[in-house]
Amino acid sequence: MSHRRNPYARADARTLEAKAKGYPARSVFKLEEIDRRLRLLASGQHVLDLGAAPGSWSLYAAERVGARGRVLSIDLSHIQQAFPENVRVIQGDALDLANDALSAFAPYDVVLSDMAPSTSGNKVRDQTQSFELFMRGLEVAVALGKPGSAYVGKLFMSGDFQAARAAVKAHYEKEQTIRPSGTRSVSSEVFLVGLRLRSP
Repeated sequence: MSHRRNPYARADARTLEAKAKGYPARSVFKLEEIDRRLRLLASGQHVLDLGAAPGSWSLYAAERVGARGRVLSIDLSHIQQAFPENVRVIQGDALDLANDALSAFAPYDVVLSDMAPSTSGNKVRDQTQSFELFMRGLEVAVALGKPGSAYVGKLFMSGDFQAARAAVKAHYEKEQTIRPSGTRSVSSEVFLVGLRLRSP
């Protein structure tokens, strides 16, 4: 049995800051940075948030799109976070849910995927599952996004990184890779962003 200290077990300063601002997790600062750098979210938009628990991204998106906007929030886990009326929550597996179940507010202006596998300790397996989740998010974004829309997907760095980038470039006019400053130093995650979905 490993007795190494779990770097995620203890709340750090950014976690405490997020909670003080009303967000359930520090991940909000990652989306905030991506949004600030790329100007993703705006009033009146429709947003799909895949892998939404515990709810920080959906809450941030709901605030950014405002009362005229809509956010569909999906996760395997029950999300306890309270949301404003412009958010609808579905508990389910984005890998298994038909696109019809995901299309409540389609076509979307932005599709977000913070989906990640339950880490097993097997690095290769975790990376492979991360790639599968990223690609499922991309599939949904291409199917349900409107022309000109954006996709933000989390990916564990691995040998599949170039394949993921190529897949984004095949559908979007621009691809950008971002590792937000709020990412923990021990994490291998990056976010691949597709901007301006091409018309089918």
